[in-house]
Amino acid sequence: MARGERRRRGAPADGARTAERAARGGPARRDGRGGSARGAVRGVALAVLVLSLVLGLSGSWLLAWHRVRRAVTLHSASPALPPDSSSPSVAPDLFWGTYRPHVYFGMKTRSPQPLLTGLRYVCPPFGVPVLLCGNRWQGSPSARGWAKGQLKFISGHTSELGDFRFTLLAPTSPGDTTPKYGSYNVFWSSNPGLPLLTEMVKSRLNSWFQHRPPGASPERYLGLPGSLKWEDRGPSGQRQGQGQFLIQQVTLKVPFSVEFVFESGSARAGGSQALKQLAGSLLTQALESHAETFRKRFEKTFRLKEKGLSPEEQALGQAALSGLLGGIGYFYGQGLVLPDVGVAGSEQKVDPVLFPPVPLFTAVPSRSFFPRGFLWDEGFHQLVVQRWDPRLTREALGHWLGLLNADGWIGREQILGDEARARVPPEFLVQRTAHANPPTLLLPVAHMLEGGDPADLAFLRRAFPRLHAWFSWLHQSQAGPVPLSYRWRGRDPALPTLLNPKTLPSGLDDYPRASHPSATERHLDLRCWVALGARVLMRLAEQLGEAEAAAELGPLAVSLEAEESLDELHWAPELGVFADFGNHTKAVQLKPRPPQGMVRVVGRPHPHLQYVDALGYVSLFPFLLRLLDPNSSRLGPLLDVLADSRHLWSPFGLRSLAASSPFYSQRNSEHDPPYWRGAVWLNINYLALGALHHYGHLEGPYQARAAKLHRELRANLVGNVWRQYQATGFLWEQYSDRDGRGMGCRPFQGWTSLVLLVMAEDY
Repeated sequence: MARGERRRRGAPADGARTAERAARGGPARRDGRGGSARGAVRGVALAVLVLSLVLGLSGSWLLAWHRVRRAVTLHSASPALPPDSSSPSVAPDLFWGTYRPHVYFGMKTRSPQPLLTGLRYVCPPFGVPVLLCGNRWQGSPSARGWAKGQLKFISGHTSELGDFRFTLLAPTSPGDTTPKYGSYNVFWSSNPGLPLLTEMVKSRLNSWFQHRPPGASPERYLGLPGSLKWEDRGPSGQRQGQGQFLIQQVTLKVPFSVEFVFESGSARAGGSQALKQLAGSLLTQALESHAETFRKRFEKTFRLKEKGLSPEEQALGQAALSGLLGGIGYFYGQGLVLPDVGVAGSEQKVDPVLFPPVPLFTAVPSRSFFPRGFLWDEGFHQLVVQRWDPRLTREALGHWLGLLNADGWIGREQILGDEARARVPPEFLVQRTAHANPPTLLLPVAHMLEGGDPADLAFLRRAFPRLHAWFSWLHQSQAGPVPLSYRWRGRDPALPTLLNPKTLPSGLDDYPRASHPSATERHLDLRCWVALGARVLMRLAEQLGEAEAAAELGPLAVSLEAEESLDELHWAPELGVFADFGNHTKAVQLKPRPPQGMVRVVGRPHPHLQYVDALGYVSLFPFLLRLLDPNSSRLGPLLDVLADSRHLWSPFGLRSLAASSPFYSQRNSEHDPPYWRGAVWLNINYLALGALHHYGHLEGPYQARAAKLHRELRANLVGNVWRQYQATGFLWEQYSDRDGRGMGCRPFQGWTSLVLLVMAEDY
């Protein structure tokens, strides 16, 4: 009910009622008893009514504007990292790297205006276009850099790198030093912007070029036509800050080897200190030395050989780690944000707005399919990275906390800048400030607390205000209908084409929730994530001596971990497990209805408030996050359903939804195949193994059973991932619970790399 409506209904005066009739266009009451006085009262009342409406409307607009402003204002807390932490002076070894994960040889600097390189293969025969792109080059290629259409080298200068030289060496056959015949195309251009580069190149490719190796028949190939010589371009050819774009295309017959050498000015300086060019046999020796160092450090860190894993399994672990580290990227730009103006009694609507320009140093789930930052994936990524290089994890966490807005919100997908935006479907571009994501960054934070590394603790001291603000936003913004309950905002509406409206903010996408979304829902997994957050932040506050925060977080943590409260809100006696609660019926199915296609049909019983019968990963969350006491009577039933092949157990890992569920393997729409409805996912299986390991080492009635299930599940999971890697050469997004085959996108060396920690039994 609008505020103006309440005021009108609450007005007791006869004159106010007359004014209401007048405002509606009805007849004014007149009689011989002071009609003019009543008219004056009527006029005053009408003026008060109009003024109240104006004030109410202007107030709601001001509140909406205030919320929009806060949505795109960065948090005021001190940064977790120094402002220049990415600069070459502070972190020279991290400044230049493979930070463009979506391309081969995707080199760039950790800078808002970096020098970029990329590599792309085209066949047949193989053409190797090498892309060089710089936003702040000074100088130009020397005339000595050209020979017979081939670019020998390019030199330039950037403020961070100083003078540099990039050399393309003559191609050879593998293991040979004799130059191999190649055809060369060089293309120069003003930089049209990274999102447009691919289309610009495609539009210029043509097939009139011929590859003519000596003694062989000529073959046509797709090539780039030449462009104006650089020295022929006038200053007007470059807009200020536009940058330069260069492609060197090399066309060769396979097999071949090509080397590219980047040298800084200091490396090329004269005198006895000058370094030899890192190429040829010198590069081979250096790579072999680094590989041996990597293998020794890998075994020292993860001890897979010591644990009896085979050389092939060790190679899988090395590939998992290498792929994850190789997918770390540096992004800079602005994302699109839809502020939550949520003014009661108002229907204010706003358009998406640009978030301030921010940097992000992060791992990615998949270099080819998802080459950008995902909030709930990143916590799992950093569990692996942290074991290898804690400094990298501090850098990544610090960057993610730098994305905090004034309210404490972090967007769940980070699509920063035009290049990233060009690769994302429009419906996923905008991040909504009302929507949360599982706070998995607290998992590596908890590990930091347990490890006690002074560098980690110093970082956490700087990061605490931001961690606290982030948790407080989650706890308050996702509060449920009753105390200590929580509800994911942002469920899909109940469209007639959807079997069960998805809950993308939960990270579990199409995992079945209440069939009819409503504000009465209580989401079990979210409550458990908040309980974990309260526990971790409370311990951190106590360790840092943050007495006020500890006093605030302590009672909340105790209340959320109290089994009585958890039982009252989420234990479903009729199901024998924990569950969501909401307006639900399982009598829903998709049926063909021409011409609409597949539509949802709701049968009997009609939806009503009840626990949601969707046995799966969500049911296990109090166990997964180790919130239950080892003597809890609820632990046994959860182990029962976990170990039952009719429900969650499979020979390849725990399935995401019970085989007994009516939603098991069901499509969510005609065009939306099942995702979290039975497939085996590594991140949740890792949490399950960690929980089994935890309870298997604590005295209690379920200790022996938990230890046995840990051994069996670990063998099933590692064995299947290894077999699929042997068969396909890939780590996969998910695995079939029926035959173990890899499914979804690949390579997926994000959280599937957790298989390494599973092999190491490091939870």
